[in-house]
Amino acid sequence: MITLTLAEIADATGGTLHDAPDPQLPVTGRSASDSREVGPGGMFAAVAGARVDGHDFVDQAVAGGAVCVLATRPVGVPAVVVPDVTAALGHLAQRVLTRTGAQIIALTGSAGKTSTKDLLAQVLSRHGETVATPGSFNTEIGLPLTVLRAAASTRHLVLEMGARHRGDIAYLASLTPPQIGIVLNVGSAHVGEFGSREAIATAKSELVQALPPAADGGVALLNADDELVAAMATRTSAAVTTYGAGESADIRATSIELTAGRASFTLHTPHGTAPVTLQLLGAHQVHNALAAAAAAHAVGMDTGDIAEALSAAEPVSAGRLQVLERPDGVTIINDAFNANTESMRAGLEALTSIAGDRRTVAVLGEMKELGDTAAAAHTEVGRLVGDLGINVLVTVGTTTEMTALTDAARPSSPLRIESADDPDALLPLLNRLLTSGDVVLVKASKSVGLEKFANILHAEVPA
Repeated sequence: MITLTLAEIADATGGTLHDAPDPQLPVTGRSASDSREVGPGGMFAAVAGARVDGHDFVDQAVAGGAVCVLATRPVGVPAVVVPDVTAALGHLAQRVLTRTGAQIIALTGSAGKTSTKDLLAQVLSRHGETVATPGSFNTEIGLPLTVLRAAASTRHLVLEMGARHRGDIAYLASLTPPQIGIVLNVGSAHVGEFGSREAIATAKSELVQALPPAADGGVALLNADDELVAAMATRTSAAVTTYGAGESADIRATSIELTAGRASFTLHTPHGTAPVTLQLLGAHQVHNALAAAAAAHAVGMDTGDIAEALSAAEPVSAGRLQVLERPDGVTIINDAFNANTESMRAGLEALTSIAGDRRTVAVLGEMKELGDTAAAAHTEVGRLVGDLGINVLVTVGTTTEMTALTDAARPSSPLRIESADDPDALLPLLNRLLTSGDVVLVKASKSVGLEKFANILHAEVPA
């Protein structure tokens, strides 16, 4: 990371120093908005949220090694006081970017952002020093904190950009102007907020609109197999490269095969072909890998090197088709970080693929933020459970959406259906239900609370 003094932070943010006897005190450690994650010598960003005010955790941050606080009021320890901590983080990120020559690669999409970002970071690390968004830190808080991790020697800065409202991506791109932009897909995630997939596409297209013209090195990487994404080629002045499974794509995959839930394929780029065998679970990872390959190709990596790096890349972020093995022979697939119709399909298909002839158990909770499409989306998932021949369905929650899912799955025979009112009732139910050899998918939107439950289930081995 680039070292900044308190005086430099105050200058970049327009803030005022308080309780800071040494303005030249350097910030040399990890900065964070979670007091538990600040590194020794780091800065704590005291963000005031809807439920938690970071100012209440200053003492904890300082005890963990923070040497200063970015705050909206004096807090009794060295602090840079600003009107708005979130806006100040953005200004600080912009200052850091003036001191690093890193190439910014940004990506967005309704699903697969974090998995693709993790793949790309591992691939690009073979090409040069790479810093990438940790987890899914893709907001106006998480993105600047990622930038603060960059050093003068950083060659690639991979940034995941999320959106809940129109203008969100445009704002993030204004803070960290990308040279390369990747759009993965336009799905149903947050359709309740936006109203339609077309409105989501408009929001996602803000990334390619923010790219510099082709003459200045701007490159838009678009999924040729998603009509709404492919249409974004008309919304950018950057050079356009497409990727996908079709023959017309510039970066494409052929001979796709799925073995025990993991895909292999032949990678084609304008410079050659090479075999890829992914370690990540799910057929949908092929498109994520192609997006990463397209970005790696754009920065000049050799096709063989790209394929080798993709084949070596491992799952990084928890809660995304994360395979957990219990000593009693039960396999748990933790995919409960979040959920929408597309990721539900991917998870259920991965469950059946990895299970083979073993018994399949789908533990499903509600998909949130789907608006008026919620009932139809849950009905679609219920039908898919039946179509895929899932052996056991365990639903979590008593909402009308979960009732719709159950009713759609019920006609499937010989499907066994169990239910739990909430995550607390799940463990005893599954302890009675599961036997050695079972493969269990745990999937729901994050707010349902199943992500942590999957880890509890993994640790729980009945006597």
